[in-house]
Amino acid sequence: MKKIGFLSFGHWMDRGSLVKTASEAYLQSIDLAVEAEKIGVDGAWFRVHHFAPQIGSPFPLLSAIGAKTSTIEIGTGLIDMRYENPYYMAENAGLTDVITEGRVQLGVGRGSPEQVLDGWNYFGYDYSEEEIKDIARQRTLDFLKIIEGKPFAEPNPMPMFPQDPGKLRIEPYSEGLDKRIWWGAGSQETAIWAAQHGMNLQSSTLVNHESNEPFHIQQAKQLRAYKEAWKKAGHDFEPRTLVTRSIQPITTDLDLKLFGRDSEQEDQVGFLAYHQNPSIFGRTFSGEPEKIVKDLAEDEAIKEADTVLVTIPNTLGVEYNLHLLNTIVKDIAPDLGWR
Repeated sequence: MKKIGFLSFGHWMDRGSLVKTASEAYLQSIDLAVEAEKIGVDGAWFRVHHFAPQIGSPFPLLSAIGAKTSTIEIGTGLIDMRYENPYYMAENAGLTDVITEGRVQLGVGRGSPEQVLDGWNYFGYDYSEEEIKDIARQRTLDFLKIIEGKPFAEPNPMPMFPQDPGKLRIEPYSEGLDKRIWWGAGSQETAIWAAQHGMNLQSSTLVNHESNEPFHIQQAKQLRAYKEAWKKAGHDFEPRTLVTRSIQPITTDLDLKLFGRDSEQEDQVGFLAYHQNPSIFGRTFSGEPEKIVKDLAEDEAIKEADTVLVTIPNTLGVEYNLHLLNTIVKDIAPDLGWR
């Protein structure tokens, strides 16, 4: 059994898209999550990018989805900690988890190259690209400590409202949220770091190119290194691991028209901005359901993970993406033993 979720970037654009405005992108994200829950999808996850026509402020969206659903997990993949104040983020995350009744799954990390140079500077953080890497990790650790719920702030001796004696904590506190934080790891080293600090692991369709092996083999090694580090760390709960995949079943003429050309796509190696080492990008799984089942069954990283997120083409609208997800849930997942 595996949990199956979708991962949306929430794009909108004037041309070549059924999603033309920010309003349509956010409202359709809510609609898709509601309908996905009905067909048995386990999670609605959203990528966060700033200075771009796509989802950039996740907490209002996650809360809105939570208010209209009852079982689906609601997550991020991932929030870029270069832009975040861990104290304010703890307030937002705690409130969102309260509204969603404990269904928040927060993916955090350093993030990828953004649309503007040193975008975090505009958010009030005057650091270079090199400095911000370590700062993003430290902010993550600060955030984890804050959401544990232990009081730390010295009280005002003359507060506006009555309060109990002793130090105060960020409110609202949501019990268990600290065990539902995920680190987006791009390498074995960062996967091990996540395990050491008690975070779940998410690994996308892009990881550091650390050997000459296929993408799924390198990613599987990352997940195994994480699990071994978790055992050594001795945490008091079982971790979760997820991988992201591009899956495009072809069951209709429209599917064939849109995605038939990707049926033989392979892994690709390239360089991201500011990265000295190459990255490897996982292939798209495209074709008839029987072919996709065969190909996914050979994926070593999927075997290691308990959750699979399917990246969706949100610009094609709710109806098409629901068709895509329904095909995966009914025609692919059972044959793979995910259901």
